Amino acid sequence: MIEKIYPIFAMTAFSHLFPSSAMASPFPSALPQSEKPVVKIMATGGTIANTTGGRISGDALVEAIPQLGEVATIRVEEFSRVASGRLTPKLWLGLAKRINQIFATEKDVSGVIVTQGSNTVEETAYFLNLTVLSDKPVVVTGAQRRHGTLSADGDKNLLDSLRVASSMEARGKGVLVVASESIHSARDVVKRVSRRPDTWESPDLGVLGMVDTDQVSFYRAPTRRHSAKSEFDVSALNELPRVDIIYSYAGADGTLVNAAVVQGKAKGLVVAAFATGSPADPVEGPNQHETLKKVSDSGVVVVITNRGGKGRIVKAGSTTHPSYISGDNLSAQKARILLMLALAKTSALDEIQRIFDEY
Repeated sequence: MIEKIYPIFAMTAFSHLFPSSAMASPFPSALPQSEKPVVKIMATGGTIANTTGGRISGDALVEAIPQLGEVATIRVEEFSRVASGRLTPKLWLGLAKRINQIFATEKDVSGVIVTQGSNTVEETAYFLNLTVLSDKPVVVTGAQRRHGTLSADGDKNLLDSLRVASSMEARGKGVLVVASESIHSARDVVKRVSRRPDTWESPDLGVLGMVDTDQVSFYRAPTRRHSAKSEFDVSALNELPRVDIIYSYAGADGTLVNAAVVQGKAKGLVVAAFATGSPADPVEGPNQHETLKKVSDSGVVVVITNRGGKGRIVKAGSTTHPSYISGDNLSAQKARILLMLALAKTSALDEIQRIFDEY
């Protein structure tokens, strides 16, 4: 991994990002360089660094946005340069360990920004929310449109992320996702739209705050355990137990359940069940629900989530089997992350349900 430090830049090429009525600097007052916070940018690739000629380095991305130097002293570290779909739990482990190391050894670093591809922003952010054991801000951001193209959104998202990561108000709020001038909790945020920049939403509870030209504003804070209050120390882990996601739909049988357990050796399954929390239970043939009950009774941990994307899974009744774990209101992809980390600690069902209740 390569690190470069970027102190202050002149305000030049990107003045079109701010209204003409704004001050020369988009911020209320530019601090002297010696008083600016230090923020580390961990570049992993993605559309935010992608151009018509291919992905550029994190260094090149920072150099292209001179306004960043008005906010903080920036250190750039190239962690990877890949598309979002190529990120894996093993890479997440490495990223979490590195960020924990930065906070432990680089005491002057006020916050960390992770730039990555948009398709897995919500998953990376939630994993880091559970495994970066610090109250200092960690912000994940990305883009829907390639860098340097018409109406590219990544440059502004990175600038806003830097302002949030530099904010004292962001401390203690867990990992955040910043995009389209909105601040989301890593636990809540999902990517909902295929191409438009307004893709990130927090459908159940809404955003935590906003990033305006004059200030960063928070209006609420997460209450579930995260970051410094998390129990998930991954420093000694090199891999996580396999957990697969099973989708419920009309007529679904047990084929994919068996494939995940028998061929895939999954230790846990997350079911994106019907909105009421029930897996598919067709009248003909070997159905999904019956197969799930069998694998659950054999020791595979089954977590029930809601494929509709809003609302929590009620523990009594709707999960329809006593050994199923309620995934609360987590999306299937986030419940998978929490279950992987839980299974790395315990296989006791009551402990795993406690973890889902607290996180």
